[in-house]
Amino acid sequence: MNRNHPTYRMSEAQAALAARYGVTAEYPPDLTIPLPELFPKRAAWTVRYAVGERILDVMTWGWPRTVPGARGPRETQVTNVRNLESPMWRNALSKPTQRCLVPVTSFSEYGPGEKGNLPLYWFDVPSRPIFSFAGIWRPAVEGAVFAFLTCDPNSVVAPIHPKAMPLILHEEDEARWLNGELNDLVAPLPAQLMTVGAPE
Repeated sequence: MNRNHPTYRMSEAQAALAARYGVTAEYPPDLTIPLPELFPKRAAWTVRYAVGERILDVMTWGWPRTVPGARGPRETQVTNVRNLESPMWRNALSKPTQRCLVPVTSFSEYGPGEKGNLPLYWFDVPSRPIFSFAGIWRPAVEGAVFAFLTCDPNSVVAPIHPKAMPLILHEEDEARWLNGELNDLVAPLPAQLMTVGAPE
């Protein structure tokens, strides 16, 4: 099964998310969320602080960016944050109000193989049915958007995708991320906490 982009899954309903993240505020209905496999430019759940408490929020995955093209400027979406020193990300990373958590139940990466028929592998964290990518967000013309950070891969992900892996936070570090801490949080989740399934 091939797709245009690696994806992630969030297969839990919002009641489970609210319990997992300690959200007591009202949240939007499930009707705003697509199928559990989430793609760029689609709506997805995030968790952030608002008026001093955690809320569930629906945002679009993909940070708009205008780039030059043969027929003039065009807009693309950047889905992940790799270079933390880039001016594109520096402002959002410096503001705790623009931090968010991206709830995940599993994520995918393409492995090596024949072009046009790359195998897709799914990764999960068995001890944590819902885990979190470290994300940033901002308002946009059509509503809030988000992207999530990546880091060097661990020994489970590296043989399949040696370039990077999503920055998965330890549960005890989620509040630190939302409160604006950064440096020591940018590290791969230990490999012994993860598993990978057979290729699709």
